[in-house]
Amino acid sequence: MTHRRNIFSYISSIAISLMLLLASTANAQEKNVEKKDSVPLLRGFAVSVDLVGPAQMFLGDYGQYEAALRINLRDKYFPVFELGLGKADHDNDVTKISYKTSAPYAKIGIDFNLLKNKHDIYRLYAGARYAFTSFKYDLSHPDITDPVWGSTAVYSAKGVKCNYHWIEAVIGVDAKIWGPLHLGWSVRYKSRIAYDDGELGNSWYVPGFGKTGGSNIGGTFNVSIDI
Repeated sequence: MTHRRNIFSYISSIAISLMLLLASTANAQEKNVEKKDSVPLLRGFAVSVDLVGPAQMFLGDYGQYEAALRINLRDKYFPVFELGLGKADHDNDVTKISYKTSAPYAKIGIDFNLLKNKHDIYRLYAGARYAFTSFKYDLSHPDITDPVWGSTAVYSAKGVKCNYHWIEAVIGVDAKIWGPLHLGWSVRYKSRIAYDDGELGNSWYVPGFGKTGGSNIGGTFNVSIDI
């Protein structure tokens, strides 16, 4: 009897231990689910400005001012709205043609956080944008003199209307520096999808896109603040 009681006590101890282990595991899983579910859909907003465009304008003859509003959804999805003003004032030393434009542009898209730990202070993201601008440019050239008759002809145009539609593939990084302050950069491949280059077909620069063409590569260096 004593031997049987010892076996029964041993089995009972094992059964109780297993029940406690299962209960503990279930409780931990439940807490994990609660923790996961407790992350709100809307995690906040961030506003940012790009420093590359003003630097381009300071060092060269074209550039842009750009600001963005980014929505944080669960630290994973980031819908983005970008607005900018692109400007160019270019003189070609060879052709003596001057090109000027200044117009706004807009972009809308989304970024995806690629890191496994979505709540880290660092983010590696990839995304896409649809962009559009409608602009006018002025073209001027010194009067052309006919070598035979000596008469002059004016070569210039004012307010030539154009528009561009393009898409951008984006990859970049973002890091929290202090409090609400973030710094980051991105590289962008731009591909034109539809356009009207105006009656002269000579839009040297497109606001937000860069120098005219079928594709372009650009980048940003962003300073952003969480709000």
